[in-house]
Amino acid sequence: MERITADHIEEYEAFLAAHPKGHFMQSVKWGKVKTAWRQEILVRRDAEGRIAGSLALLIRKVPGMPWTMMYCPRGPVCDIHDREMLAGLVADARELAKVHHSYELKIDPDVAVTDAAFVEALRSLGFTQKQTGKNFEGIQPKFVFRLNVEGKTEDEVMALFHSKTRYNIRVAIKNNVTVEIGGREDLKKFYEIMLETGMRDNFVTRSLTYFETMYDALGENCRLYVARYEGEIIAGTLAIWYGDKVWYLYGASSNAHRNVMPNYLLQWAMIRWAIEKGCRIYDFRGVSGDLDESNPLYGLYRFKKGFNGDFVEFVGEFDLILNNFAYFAVEKGQKVYKKMIKTVYKIKNRDKAVRK
Repeated sequence: MERITADHIEEYEAFLAAHPKGHFMQSVKWGKVKTAWRQEILVRRDAEGRIAGSLALLIRKVPGMPWTMMYCPRGPVCDIHDREMLAGLVADARELAKVHHSYELKIDPDVAVTDAAFVEALRSLGFTQKQTGKNFEGIQPKFVFRLNVEGKTEDEVMALFHSKTRYNIRVAIKNNVTVEIGGREDLKKFYEIMLETGMRDNFVTRSLTYFETMYDALGENCRLYVARYEGEIIAGTLAIWYGDKVWYLYGASSNAHRNVMPNYLLQWAMIRWAIEKGCRIYDFRGVSGDLDESNPLYGLYRFKKGFNGDFVEFVGEFDLILNNFAYFAVEKGQKVYKKMIKTVYKIKNRDKAVRK
């Protein structure tokens, strides 16, 4: 079992950024964002001594209990059809789990649901697939939109968009909406608008401290984009570039001035960043897998669909249960805890949103 130390971080990051399965959530930088977790990175090497596969693990103690949860977001990073490599990485994770008293290893790989061979390989290694529903019940989105921008010019990418999406981008420009790269000082306003968005669309938001930590830890890999109208910030997004992809991670928009279409212009700015960086993929992140127009989340799907990306369903969450008693005890407790947190959040932030 090889654990990455400070001496090999540069080597590891170079491997990760160059690998087609590389993901910012597998980076050392992301470990610095997740301050409530401990990060451990396991690697396996090829015959020439080069890193050929990895698992970046986030480990967190269960409050009031003697166990920890081990989570590998969007990993592993390797040839996902190399059974020997997969088995070796999982064996190393099992060994590390003993050190940290982990009751489970949870993964949600960057692998499409159509890859039956990979799913079968996971099951043969002892993983069970967790059913998380079609909305946003999992830790990471199971359904996303991804736009292939590889080798394309801005004009070629713009031509891919639905005509209504191109029209709305022009509406924003015609109304003198401007998009700029914001600084750390703009995070406070972004957070205020995020609170407003969360109350409007019924989701729990991160704290200002979390966004500041992300901004500081990711450095040049993170950009805050802000949309201004008549000198006022009315919308913003956080995007992350890593390797051959740019991800749209967070977005917020004021209840005011939505008719000037700032969100369309913000998306175009982030897509242009992906093109500028020579990326292969621009990832719009999550949408619902329930495509019924009566679904309250359908509007988000319709918005992202307008950019004509590919609708991708990932394989979802898989759990390797290492302690059955602890697993079922914690799972039951988490359901109660999540429901309580959402209720407290609504009560706490209702007055803030009303004052906007």
